[in-house]
Amino acid sequence: MAAVRLDTGTGKTVSVLLYPGMSSFELGIVTEVFGLPRPELDVDWYRLTICAERPGTVPVLGGAAIHTRHGLDTFAAADLVIVPGVSDVHGDCSPELVAALRRAHDRGARVVSICSGAFALAAAGLLDGRRATTHWQYAAELARRFPRVEVDADVLYVDGDDVLTSAGSAAGLDLCLHLVRRDHGPTIATMVARRLVVPPHREGGQAQFIETPVLTDTAAEAVTRSMTWALAHLAEPITVETLARRANMSSRTYLRRFTRVTGTSPIRWLIGQRVHASLPMLEKTTRSIDEIAASVGFDSTVSYRQHFARAMRTPPSAYRRAFRAV
Repeated sequence: MAAVRLDTGTGKTVSVLLYPGMSSFELGIVTEVFGLPRPELDVDWYRLTICAERPGTVPVLGGAAIHTRHGLDTFAAADLVIVPGVSDVHGDCSPELVAALRRAHDRGARVVSICSGAFALAAAGLLDGRRATTHWQYAAELARRFPRVEVDADVLYVDGDDVLTSAGSAAGLDLCLHLVRRDHGPTIATMVARRLVVPPHREGGQAQFIETPVLTDTAAEAVTRSMTWALAHLAEPITVETLARRANMSSRTYLRRFTRVTGTSPIRWLIGQRVHASLPMLEKTTRSIDEIAASVGFDSTVSYRQHFARAMRTPPSAYRRAFRAV
């Protein structure tokens, strides 16, 4: 039986951890984003290796098994280290895994968890004093077992720069695409998302679970219409009152229904759309930062820079330098 290594790229190395009883979907998220060759993108794509705590055959759900000769030494040596889950959120991680995660982080790797994988990162002390997330069903247990972690159960993912965590499995796909966006810019990330037939970008701050009744089609359509209008008029001043009028609702009703539909607030959504709309201009034009800020509706360049840096974790000028050639 062949060892599992998807060594088709020339760029950053990525390792993902197999564990007994895992869902192949969790592994598939990582392999789909980082493991498939993508020569059409014309960039140095990732080199993915599937590892286990102990080299050999690892049983997964459904009676199948995956064999790899790569253990924790290979796992800890990658540029991007991913833990897609743990076998038991109530049990302890092995000392060997804890040591491997600490070793990876100490040498400068980005360490990522999907779903219950946050328990492994927390056991290694990598989440101490940090904001982190996990699947909403496990959030209370994570907070109980690791009180030094600031657990946020209301978001899809948290980008802590060198340590990143995501909610349930599908949110892990959002986080993986976010990492591609960080490394290669939104144009490449959008192309990958298109291949996967998923939305190109969901903000990490979006709610992972909305425990409210589904809106009637009429109410949801009214909110959607207002969002469509806003996207076509980003350069104009837009307030909650403006959007509410477009949906033929009071501002209070609109706020409530918008949150139910999207999991975020109208203003937060609008800021995200304006930042996202500015990215192609930074990549493909020579327009000044002032001109770009105004063209997507920010009332000042200072406000644009602040919101851009918060969303993209870099200033607009640095983003332009990094991705102008993409």
